[in-house]
Amino acid sequence: SGPMKILHVFRAPLGGLFRHVVDLVRGQSAQGHHVGLVADSRTGGTRADEALDAIIPILKLGISRLPMRRHIGPSDIAAIVHVSRRIAGLDPDIVHGHGAKGAAYARLAAPGHRAIRAYTPHGGSLLYRPGTLASRFYVMLESVLMPRTDLFLFESSYSWDIYRAKVGAPRGLVRIVRNGIDAVEFKEILPAPDAADIVFIGELRPVKGIDTLLDALALLRRAGQELSCIIVGGGPSRKQLEAHADELGLRNAVKFLGPMPARDAFALGRLMVVPSRAESLPYIVLEAIAAGIPLISTNVGGIPEIFGPLSDTLIDPDDSAALTRAIEAARADPDAKRRLTATLRERVRDEFSVDDMVNKVIEAYRDTLANVHHSTN
Repeated sequence: SGPMKILHVFRAPLGGLFRHVVDLVRGQSAQGHHVGLVADSRTGGTRADEALDAIIPILKLGISRLPMRRHIGPSDIAAIVHVSRRIAGLDPDIVHGHGAKGAAYARLAAPGHRAIRAYTPHGGSLLYRPGTLASRFYVMLESVLMPRTDLFLFESSYSWDIYRAKVGAPRGLVRIVRNGIDAVEFKEILPAPDAADIVFIGELRPVKGIDTLLDALALLRRAGQELSCIIVGGGPSRKQLEAHADELGLRNAVKFLGPMPARDAFALGRLMVVPSRAESLPYIVLEAIAAGIPLISTNVGGIPEIFGPLSDTLIDPDDSAALTRAIEAARADPDAKRRLTATLRERVRDEFSVDDMVNKVIEAYRDTLANVHHSTN
């Protein structure tokens, strides 16, 4: 029942995964646990540096950063050695790996150490399209790492279902602990006077379906509705998306901005669109709903778990015509959209609390420690 020593291992200090880790660090430290981090040194830029600097004072086990590449390569050996040394030096009770890379390091490092190994996928390799070489490789890797995992913490029922279907049912303890947000995030944000009609916020990657949004804007343009759109985020697809917007005649209608805090970005549009092809349980959707932002989203991953009884308002991915109709309907009846947003806000307030998330993760750690201790006696 005393304080635990917890080491979180993850690759990129970006997006929802990073937010999740920072929230856990703050919550676990506030409860008196001793927490440390291992993360990549090459990604995240100044925003990641600032976020990590802000939590250094509460990291009793410190932080270490080293190069971690997205794809598998020789540098992974050095990373596993580094994590092994951190485990040997800190003697943690829990080593919690996040995402495909971070969790691989957490489970491969210091195999003889007593620490229990926890794993949260955050979508990651589970979201690769079935049948692709990458998907087959990561499923094989997950199968190898499964016996080295004492605790599986899935952030959505969807992630657990996908893992079970692709990899199998593990022997370790399994808990579904959904992402949660803080009460202060329910302060409503109103659109700026010069806000665009549409805003997208997220990584610029094919999985985010931004090309479908651009196609829908082109369809609306052909129907005589020249809507403006701001796309907020960074990522490898930016040049292709800019070229696609130009091909569709949207050069003057679409503006690409770099990454910024979500609550700053929310004010840039009157209607937010999440056109993703795959997701786990995205923070950006929780945050937008809490801020009272009218939202159109695809019916993928754990998003229906957020919407609950209102999931029938979600649309299919890769369907620009359906997205066009949803945008037209939202603009035609803004009062109905506001009522929907208000109902969703109350659901998120009741069901997705950060305190609840932190408490459930700590409870899962303790249950796993008790199980492991019992089985060794």
